[in-house]
Amino acid sequence: MGGRDRRDSGLHRRRRASRAGTVTLLALVVAVGVAAGGAYAARRGAPGLPTTAALRPATAAPARPAVTPNAPAVPAAGRTAPAITYPSRGTGSFRTATAVGRVAGRGGPLLRYRVAVEEGIANVDVERFARDVAAILADPRGWTGGGEWRLQRVGRADPADFTVLLTTPVTRGPLCADTTDHYTSCRNGDQVVINVARWVHGVPYFPDLGGYRQYLLNHEVGHRLGRGHELCPRAGGPAPVMEQQTLGLHGCTPNAWPLVDGALHTGPSGQYDDPIPAEN
Repeated sequence: MGGRDRRDSGLHRRRRASRAGTVTLLALVVAVGVAAGGAYAARRGAPGLPTTAALRPATAAPARPAVTPNAPAVPAAGRTAPAITYPSRGTGSFRTATAVGRVAGRGGPLLRYRVAVEEGIANVDVERFARDVAAILADPRGWTGGGEWRLQRVGRADPADFTVLLTTPVTRGPLCADTTDHYTSCRNGDQVVINVARWVHGVPYFPDLGGYRQYLLNHEVGHRLGRGHELCPRAGGPAPVMEQQTLGLHGCTPNAWPLVDGALHTGPSGQYDDPIPAEN
């Protein structure tokens, strides 16, 4: 919504002058400026998708406030996106990205994937989120960098081998077949479920949020590609991407990528008995 108000004002002044006993009255009227208020506009996004397979389309673009016409110019580098906010439980329906991306990878089987965001998660443009997902999955350090897999992002009406879902903590429960866990993310069948709480807050063990997001997506997609959990192979060395780094590092250092120095980095098969934090 937008609002506009307008006020006009005028200033009248009188001046007197006298000369040689004769009084002459002069009137001087000066009209000055018009003050006007700025206008703002905003657009809001809308719905669409799953239970396990059904995708409902989004109907509008997400909110983006217009710049006030009279405001000083702000350099693009100085603009920051509004922070992502979310309730514990979203609506259970999803907005699905529509754009189709390029095939990433130079060899191996091709898997196609969709990307969707749960309604109730605010300040996430589903198309931008889908581009971020695609950029991580197409990185040469990722699953498509070794020639074993090819991945392609598709739209909501296209056949897909799996779907990447950004969900609220409570919705994550039934999608992951574990309603007691509101903390972690998971892969369940053809659904790669990314818990927005981890996407927004990360974990204490990672020095930066961007690196943790890369790890989180690569780890869960790794499960969809058939890989299980792994242990830290050497204290002080990088953790395998299939180690449960969300819950602990066990002597390894954080690592977001399947490939390290151009080769697949792995550890012994297995997982640690780390407790799952109760917080969102």
